[in-house]
Amino acid sequence: MSALLTVQGLKVHFPLARKGLFGPRRAVHAVDGVSFEVRRGETFGIVGESGSGKSTTALAVMRLAPITGGEILLDGAPLDRLQGNALRAMRKRLQIIFQDPYSSLNPRFRAGDIVREPLDLMGIGTKAEREARVAELFRNVGLRPEQQALFPHQFSGGQRQRIGIARALATQPELIVCDEPVSALDVAIQAQILNLLQRLQREFGLTYLFISHDLGVVQYMCDHVAVMYLGVIVEQGDRVALFRQPMHPYTNALLAAVPAADIARNRARQRIKLSGDPPSPIDPPPGCRFAGRCPFAEPRCHAEVPALREVLPGHRVACHLVDDAGIGPHQRAAPAA
Repeated sequence: MSALLTVQGLKVHFPLARKGLFGPRRAVHAVDGVSFEVRRGETFGIVGESGSGKSTTALAVMRLAPITGGEILLDGAPLDRLQGNALRAMRKRLQIIFQDPYSSLNPRFRAGDIVREPLDLMGIGTKAEREARVAELFRNVGLRPEQQALFPHQFSGGQRQRIGIARALATQPELIVCDEPVSALDVAIQAQILNLLQRLQREFGLTYLFISHDLGVVQYMCDHVAVMYLGVIVEQGDRVALFRQPMHPYTNALLAAVPAADIARNRARQRIKLSGDPPSPIDPPPGCRFAGRCPFAEPRCHAEVPALREVLPGHRVACHLVDDAGIGPHQRAAPAA
């Protein structure tokens, strides 16, 4: 299956004000050399702690965050270099669903106007065709056409996110970036929205770039997963392999933090615990960025940056301590108490 989205060496650095007239130039290294592909019709997930750079990666793909370096291709078109009318035309092909349905909808607009706005801005169809399209979108996401006349405050959180999904679908995009689309919703409503996203993907052949910190949601939604830590990808693979055999100690620690129904497995996972906080993205440490929190770190981990290498077919990891058979240090020995 061909790649719809290709990201190569993406960097997003946010410059900071100098301390004093002759102070050094500093920047927040939010994303620092990220590469991945999203295959057409599939869901690619990016997971990590807060501050890992996953949402900034999503915003950069949407051209809503400044790109410091690297390349972003949408079906071969250089999305990172497009400007003006060319970028405006490309936006028909990719849309975004934001995290918070309470703040992502204009409270002064009626729901129907919110969904129709992308069609109006891009001049798609006649007025009658736009109205028919909006009514169709409301039905597609499980809302009644007569609810178009209501304002956002008259909807529940789940209904507001359905409006956001309808707005994202309005231009019939090929790629939809889902930036934590259910994290602000109750658990029962989360399941409804996730099932809706899966149904829409099947019906319309959509491709998703799915951002989340919830491993359960990622496991349910995604075909392939990348794990980010402090602006870089530390592990990447298909969903089954990554959750069944996490190679990187950080990935294993994330999975260990998720309660398991199996008591024995839950106890085994609890052996892996992290201490301390991630280092500052303003001055990332040399070597592996996870080394300061890794219970297995060796001297070379603090000095040499590990390459993101393919260990097993389709399964890549950035760790010096993972052997050629894909066995990580956490699988060979438990950390010292």
